[in-house]
Amino acid sequence: MGHIVKPNRAYRLLQRKLDRTVTGAPDSPILMQILSLLFSPEDADLARRIPGRLTTAEKLSARLDIPRDELLAKLSDMAERGLIIDLEHKGRRWFALAPVAIGFFEFTFMRTRGEVPQAELARLFEQYMHQDDRFARSVLRGPTQIGRTLVREEALPAEDHTEILDWERASRVVESAGALGVSLCACRHKANHLGEACERPQHTCLSLNYAAESLIRNGMAEPLSTGEAVALLGQCKEVGLAQTGDNVQRTLTYICNCCGCCCELMRSVKTFDIRGAIVTSNWIMEVDTSKCTGCGQCVEACPVDAIELAMRNDDGKPREQAACNKTLCLGCGVCYSSCTSAAIAMKSRDKRVFTPESVFDRMIMMAIERGRLADLIFDDPDRFGHLALGRIVATLEKIGAFKATVAIRPLRSAFLRRLVTAAKKELGDVLD
Repeated sequence: MGHIVKPNRAYRLLQRKLDRTVTGAPDSPILMQILSLLFSPEDADLARRIPGRLTTAEKLSARLDIPRDELLAKLSDMAERGLIIDLEHKGRRWFALAPVAIGFFEFTFMRTRGEVPQAELARLFEQYMHQDDRFARSVLRGPTQIGRTLVREEALPAEDHTEILDWERASRVVESAGALGVSLCACRHKANHLGEACERPQHTCLSLNYAAESLIRNGMAEPLSTGEAVALLGQCKEVGLAQTGDNVQRTLTYICNCCGCCCELMRSVKTFDIRGAIVTSNWIMEVDTSKCTGCGQCVEACPVDAIELAMRNDDGKPREQAACNKTLCLGCGVCYSSCTSAAIAMKSRDKRVFTPESVFDRMIMMAIERGRLADLIFDDPDRFGHLALGRIVATLEKIGAFKATVAIRPLRSAFLRRLVTAAKKELGDVLD
């Protein structure tokens, strides 16, 4: 790499690189403090040269002009500290720059760590994420999101069970996973350092498939059997946690068990009114007014405050009953489990929710929607060819005709298929 840049410049360049990832990282003095606590200046200088998309160690070695074994040692150390993403696939090592979310925020709090000041980092992350809405809106802009809601299967009418697909069933997702791991819930663990965590369990974050293998290898997760993971899902449901997972159909990488008080995404829904921060399930809550007693248990249970008690006067007898805000309802089914009068049912939404097929497809869609396609494809700042091509694509992204083309589903689908096919020739099927 030659010489190491000055510390302040190293962190500034890293912030700029992070802000070009699909989910972004708006500039802030607080973010600079976070980076300085997690990355050494040498770490920051290396990290900002690592692409945001997966790249093999061999290509990185050639690009950075660092001997492969020396580079692997550096990258492995950074991966163990949760600063970069490290995957193994068919005997090859793949690396990518970890974004802030889902990335080194989660990796910082998925375990107890003595080598970093977690309490101070918790305070700084809280300020960065919630003192204003810039970070939340950077991560959550656009209709395609990182996470989606998994409906409670037991909440569905018997006739609807034939309509629920395997990738919509948390139980089936877990049972079909090639590997499983469990970690601390990063959100509740962070809140715990602030003295604000709820009493719900923290050892609840499930990782799946290649993500589980990576997290277990790097000490951020403990391996679980299928039976243990299914049992954990049941325990989380019993204490009122909602299940959210990777917003893909194939090879999910995580299932979170979320509470509305600590989950960063759910807090963004409530604090900044970012509706759609978590993609809904294909079901929505419905109240049977002939059974609802107005007890308010569903109001308390809803993780995003989508239910309230409203006065009804259908039969000349005014009384309070549960009412659902359909623009907020995630379709998680937590309210169904809380209702003791059998007054809540989950019914199919009028229009099915679109879910990308793979993590790679989701990344491309998010990049297009956020105007970050050029940054995703051409993210090597040291290569003039990439810089020039990136500027061309960035210019196209700003043109109305391009935006209109990718906004139309058939054209966008054809565009995505070509783009994904071309990219996978280089990337392989790591994220398929």
